[in-house]
Amino acid sequence: MKKNAANYFKLFKSTFLLSAFTFGGGFVIISLMKKKFVDTLGWLTEEEMLDIAAIAQSTPGAIAVNASILLGWRLMGPVGALVSILGTIIPPLVLLSLISLVYEAFRDNVVVSAVLKGMMAGVCAVIFDVVITMGSKIIKNKKILPIIIMVGAFAAYFILKVNIGYIILFCATLGALTSVYDKKTGKEHI
Repeated sequence: MKKNAANYFKLFKSTFLLSAFTFGGGFVIISLMKKKFVDTLGWLTEEEMLDIAAIAQSTPGAIAVNASILLGWRLMGPVGALVSILGTIIPPLVLLSLISLVYEAFRDNVVVSAVLKGMMAGVCAVIFDVVITMGSKIIKNKKILPIIIMVGAFAAYFILKVNIGYIILFCATLGALTSVYDKKTGKEHI
């Protein structure tokens, strides 16, 4: 990708608009980033976006911010990461600053509370879309180990009630060991 002013501006504008009009947290913005940067702009492959989402989710901090940094870095290096992060953090920073000025009016407003509760349904739908899209990609690859990991992580969390931190740690260790094994044998399991 060319590192020129037009592409930096397009990156900033894209992340700014995604951040400004997204409610519901990191998984929602990940889905919209995929649609923008993979489907619309063609700057990333689905595999690259899946990797960005996985790393953003497993690193400390807000998923949207982590994904934005990784996305900008992948596309345009350190300057791209800075441009992308600014586009992502400016909208919520401005919005929260404005809301803090009139917090008490928002806190007690019945209409605002109803609108926010209604948005929960939309957020659930977008998160469900992310799960289906990314899960189907793993299944389409027909590699047994990632499918076992996906089903096992789901079962460990929802059925066995294992702490998510342990699941992430286990999956990270398994991924690292599998990568080392794949390099030694020349086979690819993930």
